[in-house]
Amino acid sequence: MSKPKLKPLQEQVIVITGASSGIGLATAELAAERGAKVVLSARSREATSEIVDRINAAGGEALFVPCDVTDRSQVEQLVQKAIERFGRIDTWVNNAGVSIYGRLDQVSEEDSRRLFETNFWGVYHGSLAVLPYLKQNGGALINVGSEVSEAVIPLQGMYSASKHAVKGFTDALRVEIEKLDEAPVSITLIQPTATDTPFPHHAKNYMDKEPKLPDPLDDPNDVAKAILAAAVSPTRSKKVGALSKLNTTTAKLAPKLGDRISAMQASRQQYAEAPRSPEGALYQPSESSGVVGQARGTGGRTGREKARK
Repeated sequence: MSKPKLKPLQEQVIVITGASSGIGLATAELAAERGAKVVLSARSREATSEIVDRINAAGGEALFVPCDVTDRSQVEQLVQKAIERFGRIDTWVNNAGVSIYGRLDQVSEEDSRRLFETNFWGVYHGSLAVLPYLKQNGGALINVGSEVSEAVIPLQGMYSASKHAVKGFTDALRVEIEKLDEAPVSITLIQPTATDTPFPHHAKNYMDKEPKLPDPLDDPNDVAKAILAAAVSPTRSKKVGALSKLNTTTAKLAPKLGDRISAMQASRQQYAEAPRSPEGALYQPSESSGVVGQARGTGGRTGREKARK
């Protein structure tokens, strides 16, 4: 079976969920700069509308469609609105996700289920809603997992579990669609390492300190580049960042050592300050945008602005 033929980026229509900040926003901005038509989806109406206005003012072609990926009907509407506006979908990126900082035995079942509704069922909804169109016309389905799709991190145990589920779903879907159906669809799992985005600020926080990701942090634009590379060249999976490769390899080949290394990350996930927004964006959208992380005054800048400083 030959590989799916994917279009050059400047000829594509790309839909990105969770596009109001972080990796999703970095991907949307870079795709627009490279000539793609982009559909940005998020719960954050005001922030994402402003982003779309900025892209269009700069000469790009962008559309904002409000969408909560936990609701299948809203995801179906996202598909329809993208096709109504641009006539097709060439690449779909399931990026929306959220985390919870807290011990597994302390996080409520309600919160844990809500996280899975976003991180796993959001990927499920997006994948199955767009697949009929991709199977008919060809294209790429790209799911954003994590290094903790294979490794784990304490204090974000349910996030790790959800990303394991994303990997299992994506791998099985790839076999069914690419191998059994021989459909002209490329299905990719992207696995970033810890990345410098507002991710901790958007997480629900059970800790008594402000959450962070353990250093060193990867550049979100590196993840965006990996996503867009998979949009034009069929890719099974891609680990982004040296630590993603190291941590997943250690978890697979030396799991006891991986457990010890993971345990060391617990104390490296807090700032020495009180929580800023403990409820995060688990249930309510955050209207704060920006590609890079909020810590130490970097919030609100886009990846392009960061590069100029």
